[in-house]
Amino acid sequence: MLYTSSILLIVILFLLDREKTVKGLKIGLKKLLKNLPVFLNMIILVAISLYFISDELIIAYLGEGNYLFSLVFAILVGSISFMPGFVAFPLAGVLATKGVNYTVLAAFTTTMMMVGVVTYPIEKEFFGHKVTIIRNLIGLAIALIVSIIIGLVYGEVGLV
Repeated sequence: MLYTSSILLIVILFLLDREKTVKGLKIGLKKLLKNLPVFLNMIILVAISLYFISDELIIAYLGEGNYLFSLVFAILVGSISFMPGFVAFPLAGVLATKGVNYTVLAAFTTTMMMVGVVTYPIEKEFFGHKVTIIRNLIGLAIALIVSIIIGLVYGEVGLV
C-alpha cells in the first residue's frame, strides 16, 4: 500500500512538474546512497542480535521466575533488539500463549519499537548524540508508563 501510494504520488508530481520531480528524485537517491552503509550496518546488527536472542531464550526469561526480573529483562532485551510492529506483535502473541504476562509484554514490545540501542549509530548520524540519547530516554519512560498502565488494566500491578 505504501509503495503504491508513493509511486502514484511520484507520477502525479511528475505530471505537474517534471523538472522538480526529477530533481527531488535525484536528491533522494543521493541521500539514500550516502546513508546506505549506515542502514546496512544497522540491519547486520539487528540480524546478529536476533540470532543470539532466540524465542526460547526470551520465553525462558520473560515467562518464568521473578516478576521484577522478567520486567527488567524485557526492557533490556526490547531496548537492544529492534523489530517493526508487524513482527513484534505476533511475537508478543506467541509469548502471551506461553504464559508471559501482559505487563512484561507491553514493556518488551514498547521498548523494542521505541528504544534504539541497535539503531543508535544511524540516529546519531541524523540527529546527533544528545538528541538520540534524549529520544531514547523519553522512549524508555513512555515504555515504562505504558507497561504500568497495561499492568493496572489487566490487574497484574497493584496501585499500592
